[in-house]
Amino acid sequence: MDVNNVKSQMRKGMLEYCILLLLHKQPAYASDIIQKLKEARLIVVEGTLYPLLTRLKNDALLSYEWVESTQGPPRKYYRLTEAGELFLGELEASWRELNDTVEHIKSIHE
Repeated sequence: MDVNNVKSQMRKGMLEYCILLLLHKQPAYASDIIQKLKEARLIVVEGTLYPLLTRLKNDALLSYEWVESTQGPPRKYYRLTEAGELFLGELEASWRELNDTVEHIKSIHE
């Protein structure tokens, strides 16, 4: 079994949650999202991010607005919708439950 494949699958599973967490704090431009994820050592390329943002928007979890830029064309800033905030709350509860489960299992074997 390839550990890098497993790590990749784990990161993919966390990506949606991390994006929603970032947008919960403030609206963001796609490049800003990529930069913040990189700072958190979760490397994502535009080819991965844009389809995910589109899917989240189509699921009514995100909305966007165009904002004029001093450095070129207008930028699309994404923000959580009310449904997105509720969904994020559900993901946070699931994350806590999953984390508690893993920590419990780890403690059994220590």
